[in-house]
Amino acid sequence: MSEPSQPQTVGAPAWPPARAAGWSGLRGWRADLRPAVLLVLGLALSGLPAGLVWVWLAPRADFTVTADGPQPVGEVSPELPVADDSIFVLVLLGLGLLAGVVAWYGLRRRRGVPVLVGLGLGVLAAGTVAWQLGEALGRGPTADQLAEVGRTVTTAVRLEALAALGAGPFLAVLVYLLATVFAADDELDRCDAPDPLGAAPGAWPAPGVPGQVAVDGVPSGRHSGGSGLDGPVS
Repeated sequence: MSEPSQPQTVGAPAWPPARAAGWSGLRGWRADLRPAVLLVLGLALSGLPAGLVWVWLAPRADFTVTADGPQPVGEVSPELPVADDSIFVLVLLGLGLLAGVVAWYGLRRRRGVPVLVGLGLGVLAAGTVAWQLGEALGRGPTADQLAEVGRTVTTAVRLEALAALGAGPFLAVLVYLLATVFAADDELDRCDAPDPLGAAPGAWPAPGVPGQVAVDGVPSGRHSGGSGLDGPVS
């Protein structure tokens, strides 16, 4: 008389403990320092073309030196004293917008706090370079030139409000933060993002077999010739 068949005992699901989703902004910060520093240097160099654009767009007025002092040539806009600052702010806002987008997509594998800080510092450095270059190229008349009667001189390009330097970094950081808020991936698509289930790389559920995990393409329990079941099978 044959013995009754024993029920098959299937092991408990082999899923590892779940891990809380969410990305820590300081994870891998040491590896993020290099791209953050390179970002600062690259943005600082972008201040050179920004300074050239500022000098090119900034309105200037011509004056003729007379015995009674400089006299304007033609009509001088009453907005001339603040026009340089306005153009400078617009140039930095455009630079900040572009820098924020480039930092988000160009450094997508290193998104985080170090890159964000580097972005702000880099745009601030770019604004400083643009400011100094613009004033150097757009110098006003010297004292000797103003003393030469009959000479035509041109007003200088000058930044009056130093607070304008903060416009670019503000927009760049704002763009980066908004992209972070609306990112589809909680891990920001970083290269060191952990598996939210804590499973080892290369491990995934075995298709069609509940409770088993395949490692390197081989279901658990099959590596040593087992049946994949924890209990005996008659």
